[in-house]
Amino acid sequence: MPWKYASSGLILAAAVLAGCSSTSGTSKPAEESASDAGYSRCDAAAAQFAIGKPASPALLEQARIKAGAQTARVLGPDDMVTFEYRSDRLNLNTDQTATVNRVNCG
Repeated sequence: MPWKYASSGLILAAAVLAGCSSTSGTSKPAEESASDAGYSRCDAAAAQFAIGKPASPALLEQARIKAGAQTARVLGPDDMVTFEYRSDRLNLNTDQTATVNRVNCG
């Protein structure tokens, strides 16, 4: 009788583990599938021209396009920011006079 329960348990465990395995050999890495979906990485070096200029919607959009970012935002010196890192987002950091003093991605 104990062997009946033990063998049933082993068969059940094997069936559960078999359901968790993947046999597809054509899976893509996360970076490739993200780029296929239209997401692109931000290149802050391409938007360095914005440093020293007054922040404006036109400058933000121009910097976003040159950096290849999906989204962009202007951050003031007292703005609260989340610790969420997004490789497709451009940040224009400004000082008290709304002049861009730093460009980074995230």
